[in-house]
Amino acid sequence: MATTYLNKTLSGSPTNNLKWTWSAWVKKTRNGIIQPLFYADNGGSANFTKIQFHDTDSVLAQNYVGSSTYGYKITTPVYRDNNAWYHLVMRYDSANSTENQRFIIWVNGVDSGTLAMDSNTFPDQNRASIINAGNEHRIGRGNNNVGSNYFDGIMSHVHFCDGYAYSASDFGSTDATTGEWKINTSPTVTYGTNGFFILKDGNSVTDQSGNSNNFTVGAGTLTNTEDCPSNVFATLNPLYYAASQYTLSQGNNSIVYATDSSRSGFGTIGMTDNLGKFYWEVKIVSDSNNKGAYGICDDLYVDLNQTGAFIDYSGGYGYFANGQSYNGGTGSSYGNAVTTGDIVGVALDMDNRKLYFSKNGTWQNSGDPTSGSTGTGAAYTVAAGKTYLPAIRVRNGTNGAFNFGNGYFGTTAISSEGTNASGHGKFEYDVPTGYTALCTKGLNE
Repeated sequence: MATTYLNKTLSGSPTNNLKWTWSAWVKKTRNGIIQPLFYADNGGSANFTKIQFHDTDSVLAQNYVGSSTYGYKITTPVYRDNNAWYHLVMRYDSANSTENQRFIIWVNGVDSGTLAMDSNTFPDQNRASIINAGNEHRIGRGNNNVGSNYFDGIMSHVHFCDGYAYSASDFGSTDATTGEWKINTSPTVTYGTNGFFILKDGNSVTDQSGNSNNFTVGAGTLTNTEDCPSNVFATLNPLYYAASQYTLSQGNNSIVYATDSSRSGFGTIGMTDNLGKFYWEVKIVSDSNNKGAYGICDDLYVDLNQTGAFIDYSGGYGYFANGQSYNGGTGSSYGNAVTTGDIVGVALDMDNRKLYFSKNGTWQNSGDPTSGSTGTGAAYTVAAGKTYLPAIRVRNGTNGAFNFGNGYFGTTAISSEGTNASGHGKFEYDVPTGYTALCTKGLNE
């Protein structure tokens, strides 16, 4: 579980303690647990204001003062897509004479007056909140004194506007073509005394509002990522695993075995015929028994129970630790063995259905991923009419870390950035000309 959070004690003399707006883009990597997003208390459990993902995966917002609730929201819809960015806005305006305008949340532009709600109550008029007072404010962590929950995921473009009641439409808008809720990277808003704008550029906690309300890292390590609301990268899919079989961490980009039986993990973004050419890397963190395999799998063969190795299926194509290429349980001589510390590069040309593997930047079998239909040195020509997912086989002693373009293997940054012809993502080694990262911008090229 993540234990990283940010904190700052805001001024005890805000522009207006009765009116403020908080906005953030968030991407969660775990479900079924309480995950605080923005939280403030006065040093105990009797007074706090918060917005969080609840353990039901709904969104919950609450203002709790003097051991009584004055404003409570919890959505009926649940939010469990670990590859999606969600835009959350919380507005507090207890000075408003209209009751249902005093406490509002938005999820992807839809407000709590429109969303189905399990609970929907409002503060008394002119009731102060704990947020925007002279208390410690935390991003990604709950109460310090009664045990803590943490946010496990990524945040971007976190705004707080002291004394101003804004709506979600001030920070985002609906794409006229796709109907998708999109980020406004430079909203026209006023921040007030306690206002701030952080996490605008990667992991920067420096306030961009002009107020110098910089946050600090309270605990843990804050890492940068290329994944952002306007360009979503693939991860390993947490819906395809159970903790008894293996565990995922580091934004669902690292996988650690938990059983001696063969299990497979799969990516969140699929690739189909004529979609383009894609590249990613897998670092072998450990493989004491030389049982790892790295490649792709037809989504029709993805096993929700994680039984077996993807390379045993006719729809699975992989590079085994012994240097063989594997498909349908059959191995063939292909390249050099790989072991702990090595980086396997995977290049999938879906325009020509050719699959290539590299070891530490060297294409195996004298492969040339730019050779098009010729498929020079390709490990396989994959079957047509299928959707392929990135795949890994783990067993006792096998741990791997994926870099889909974020520039990290787990928490370890790439040591030197290779060239990337597409301009999307950061990789350890050179990306073959014409290939791109497995991300939404790459898919749309």
